[in-house]
Amino acid sequence: MAEGLRDRLIGAWRLAEFSVIARDGSVTHPMGEDLEGLIIYSPDGYMSGQLMKLGRPAYASGDMDHGTTDELAAAAAGYLAYSGPFYVDEEAATLRHHMSVSLFPNWIGDTQERFVELDGDTLTISTAPVIVEGIELTPRLIWKRATPNPG
Repeated sequence: MAEGLRDRLIGAWRLAEFSVIARDGSVTHPMGEDLEGLIIYSPDGYMSGQLMKLGRPAYASGDMDHGTTDELAAAAAGYLAYSGPFYVDEEAATLRHHMSVSLFPNWIGDTQERFVELDGDTLTISTAPVIVEGIELTPRLIWKRATPNPG
């Protein structure tokens, strides 16, 4: 019997690309092209996704609790993170992420549907189109399976 989508998702994935696609087919990168990211699906049904702009400025003080207002804003603007349970619909090839914790406070407690394409070691996750500044955009994240960490 072939492995289901849920079983094939389990593990760690490294971000290859985060883009948004407009209705006219044009592609942009809302966080830029210089990103790192990980999404992890655990066997017990939890996930964690994090994306980070590279080159964010370090805090001058070196103290995590004492960044300036500008340093705090730059750190947050260059980071996207949430974690919580995930649920898979095998027939529809969709999954839902429940945000138990999130850098973006508006998402806490939210559950969002994701569309999934899984081809070997490439995982593509997208959402339904969203309207941003009057333009219909479809977010798309492409992930590559992470090399196992031998610990």
